[in-house]
Amino acid sequence: MAEDSSKRLKEFWAEIPHADEDFLGSIRDWKNVQLAVDEETIWLKGFTDEQAAASEIQQLPDCILYELRDGLLFRKEALVPSKKMRTALLWIPIDKALQLSLPPSNQNYFGIHEQVHIKLKESNDEQPVIALLSNIEDIKESIAALPRFKLEKIKWTLLGDKALFVGVPLLSFPGKTYWTKDRHLLPAGLDFEFKNVSTLLQQKYNKEQEGWLLWDESGNCLLMKETDFRPLSVSSFRLTEKSRKWN
Repeated sequence: MAEDSSKRLKEFWAEIPHADEDFLGSIRDWKNVQLAVDEETIWLKGFTDEQAAASEIQQLPDCILYELRDGLLFRKEALVPSKKMRTALLWIPIDKALQLSLPPSNQNYFGIHEQVHIKLKESNDEQPVIALLSNIEDIKESIAALPRFKLEKIKWTLLGDKALFVGVPLLSFPGKTYWTKDRHLLPAGLDFEFKNVSTLLQQKYNKEQEGWLLWDESGNCLLMKETDFRPLSVSSFRLTEKSRKWN
């Protein structure tokens, strides 16, 4: 009986020009993918069906995706092969082949207005939020009306004219919400462009795990130490809000 080709596991390959190598950072954490190079081309293989259809692949400039069948490379849905499978290539896991470089540190601290070459992008994964950044003027009347049990599990700190609250359940105040990843506080709906850069940044800027790295949408961040936070209560908020006005 002839083999049912529809039941065979598909093997996907892709090729991109050397000039577009930098764009591969978006899939560097796909550790199942293998990479090889020849004179003008970077070759990739080992994609799962889901990865082959993912937006990360579709957004790679000048990327051509193939399906390997009987030693021949077919473009998507093509009936005629485009080329033969390349042989004698040295294959390396993509996360080992691509090396990340981090920006130089400034005594383990960089302010929210400094330029840091780390990019955030929209994430397809929904994550629970654990932090809230609110304008004090927008919440100072509402916080006094909250029952004590809603404050007990929350800690907070002052950031200029804003208050940063960390803890769940999150307070129902207006403001920007954040989720946590490896002690980063990332804006809700965003993630690092290179997902596995997360732990490297912690090792560089928060090695002692002394706090949180708070990120904005532009890829700038601020180290918030645990000692900057205090338990939330109506009295602590009022006293801090008054001292802010005096200063």
